[in-house]
Amino acid sequence: VRSRRVMHFVGLSDFLVIFFFPLSCYLEDDPLQPMTSDETVPVGGTVTLTCRVAESDNSSLQWSNTAQQTLYFGEKRALRDNRIQLYRSTSTELSITISEVQLSDEGEYTCSIFTMPVRTARATVTVLGVPGKPQISGFEHAVKEGEKVTLTCTSTGSKPPATLHWYKGDQLLKGGPQVVETVDGNPTYNVSSELTLEVSASDDNTLITCAVNHPSLSPGDKRSEQALRVLYSPNVMIHPESTLPREGEKFSLRCVGNGNPEPTIYTWDKKDGGLPLQAKPDGAVLHFSMLNKSDNGVYVCHADNGIGSSEGEYTLLVQDPTAMSTTSGVDHAVIGGVVAVIVFILLCLLIVLGRYLIRHKGTYLTHEAKGSDDAPDADTAIINAEGGHSGAEDKKEYFI
Repeated sequence: VRSRRVMHFVGLSDFLVIFFFPLSCYLEDDPLQPMTSDETVPVGGTVTLTCRVAESDNSSLQWSNTAQQTLYFGEKRALRDNRIQLYRSTSTELSITISEVQLSDEGEYTCSIFTMPVRTARATVTVLGVPGKPQISGFEHAVKEGEKVTLTCTSTGSKPPATLHWYKGDQLLKGGPQVVETVDGNPTYNVSSELTLEVSASDDNTLITCAVNHPSLSPGDKRSEQALRVLYSPNVMIHPESTLPREGEKFSLRCVGNGNPEPTIYTWDKKDGGLPLQAKPDGAVLHFSMLNKSDNGVYVCHADNGIGSSEGEYTLLVQDPTAMSTTSGVDHAVIGGVVAVIVFILLCLLIVLGRYLIRHKGTYLTHEAKGSDDAPDADTAIINAEGGHSGAEDKKEYFI
């Protein structure tokens, strides 16, 4: 009996496969079978639903909503909803648009063609809940350097749940696990994320950004920024009013403390002894009424802003009254270089001129001894040379 039941079951399944397989093939190749496509649209957007058939037998196409209410039958509006408009109607196509889409518009829409039998196709419309602009909380007051601060970013109304990202400047940070909460009576979600930072002085005025990532948004569409405010001890530097303090002149040192808040208390001191009598502190400035060689030494400025105190140092070296300034030294060096170049050029010209004169003097002597080259001995050479001169004189006299 069991074997018969099994055989009966197998036979029934074979019958179903044999029956429906040709039917499915027939529907796929049926030129009157409507064809649609699924669509995704954000809340507030516009979606277009298109239904087509390969061939027309003059039967009318019809669109119905998720509640099976007829929206359009051919070119005729069936449901009074101004958001739904006819986009295109032909013998082989019926397209409609739904504007200002709401979450309640999500679902399965049906396209039908009234033939014998009636043929249908379905299109699923997915509506995305657009997340709201993220809100950053948890940072109301400035914090001291070295302390930790926890920020919370929250975005509401997303569907599916949005993803939150943290940035410090352009640097991507790793926040805590995201918390996703459902909304009663609403298919959207609220998403939140926390970020904990240990701040330093360099973080003062740095922007912390929370950005939303969601299919309904383009990158960077929605983000919020929070500037960190960090309280830190001052960084102290001392600036002299002159780069060349000279004996007998006035002089000042200014203490600059870069901190948050700005320093309010300044104190001056000198290493290896107290301040000279002619040195008068005036807040951030130390005045010298008249410099003296005995003022040489290392001066220290202490700056306090209530968060902490720091100090800076300056080594004072008093110069003689006749000391030349750095600028004058540079000018004299330039002048000396120019003079050296001129002297070098003159020497080169003298050398060239001397060589020229020496070469022409040799040529003159050679002409003077002309005629003595072929003489057999020195006496004859002298006589020939003298003869040449007398001949020249005779020629001169002759021509005269």
